[in-house]
Amino acid sequence: MSQTRKKTSSEGETKPQTSTVNKFLRGSKAESRKQNNDLKTTDSQPSDWIQKTATSETAKPLGLEMELRSSMEKNEHFLQKLGKKAVNKCLDLNNCGLTTADMKEMGEALEMIPELEELNLSWNSKVGGNLPLILQKFQKGSKIQMIELVDCSLTSEDGTFLGQLLPMLQSLEVLDLSINRDIVGSLNSIAQGLKSTSNLKVLKLHSCGLSQKSVKILDTAFRYLGELRKLDLSCNKDLGGGFEDSPAQLVMLKHLQVLDLHQCSLTADDVMSLTQVIPLLSNLQELDLSANKKMGSSSENLLSRLRFLPALKSLVINNCALESETFTALAEASVHLSALEVFDLSWNKCVGGNLKLLLETLKLSMSLQVLRLSSCSLVTEDVALLASVIQTGHLAKLQKLDLSYNDSICDAGWTMFCQNVRFLKELIELDISLRPSNFRDCGQWFRHLLYAVTKLPQITEIGMKRWILPASQEEELECFDQDKKRGIRFDHGRFQ
Repeated sequence: MSQTRKKTSSEGETKPQTSTVNKFLRGSKAESRKQNNDLKTTDSQPSDWIQKTATSETAKPLGLEMELRSSMEKNEHFLQKLGKKAVNKCLDLNNCGLTTADMKEMGEALEMIPELEELNLSWNSKVGGNLPLILQKFQKGSKIQMIELVDCSLTSEDGTFLGQLLPMLQSLEVLDLSINRDIVGSLNSIAQGLKSTSNLKVLKLHSCGLSQKSVKILDTAFRYLGELRKLDLSCNKDLGGGFEDSPAQLVMLKHLQVLDLHQCSLTADDVMSLTQVIPLLSNLQELDLSANKKMGSSSENLLSRLRFLPALKSLVINNCALESETFTALAEASVHLSALEVFDLSWNKCVGGNLKLLLETLKLSMSLQVLRLSSCSLVTEDVALLASVIQTGHLAKLQKLDLSYNDSICDAGWTMFCQNVRFLKELIELDISLRPSNFRDCGQWFRHLLYAVTKLPQITEIGMKRWILPASQEEELECFDQDKKRGIRFDHGRFQ
């Protein structure tokens, strides 16, 4: 759910730099003059200074030049005030604390950058209610390719305006409206506008308050989005039941590579409908169905048919309350997913004692880089099986391994694992932390782990929260840190 984290400005943008802005503004001067002369025939609402120019037939070229230059300087000053600049046709104003007073200035500033291709206004709450003021200058023929408006407090009226604007943005490839719950009231308008964005490749509606009805509304637009590569409808908890009758057009997304439906309260009927669609998305590379607990007893057919997705690289199905039958179906299908790089089964208790069902998958997964088995009720036999797979040279590409919150593994199991983890030469992160309510003394296996670390050239972090090191092992760790000086972070201790 990484997409919800705020972006920060790059260090290089803290000082005003005007050269790039000047380049864009100078380059747009001739085009801006042409736009001023053509304003009478457009539907956009001109700003005050353009209005004066367009209506004054007797204005002299010199006066127009001076007024244009004054406006350019004003807009350049606006960007300088924010410590920003347009770089490579991109303008990133995310999390800038924009004020209501900035909105009009921004609209005028955007008009002076006709070559703009990417605009990010995310995490600026004052954008909400002012979107028309900001984007009203975007006209048919705009070169904008990416608009990001994450957590901008957009209103239903903003959504209606955006829906009317979308048909003019024929170059648009990325639209991110995530964390704007009020736009659900204008979803009909947005969906209507999406029908005209045939080049759209990424659509993100994460945490937008979508409901069952919303799925049906969006379904009408999917048939027009043949180029879509990524669809994110995650964290819409009222969406459950929406796919029961309306997944038909989803199958039209022939080029879809990423489908994120995590935490959508999918029902058994949703899963049944998606069983008919997802296996037909032959280009799918990433599928996230996590945190849909009703999948546990109803997804056997869906998980079994994942074998028909040969391009699948990431399968995230954590916290789905999988049962024995559904896990068995998944295990059998995963053998056919040779391109798999990320496999996340965390928080599915049925994995414990049954890791052997994944034995063939683990042996054949030549590309697997991330394996997450946190809180899976793993037992000593499971970790011994994993150690055996590692020892025989499998999982050689593994970079991240999460075995945390599996407190039933005894010291003998951790010893077997730590003796063999040294064969994972590309491992970067390892997590064997205990649950927050549990604390245990480290056994002699810790020495094997320290030795293994000396054989792992890429390792940077080892999670060991709530494992308690006795004084002798604390000294060993201190000596290790002083001798190796590799910056490896051992995250451990009693009070974590």
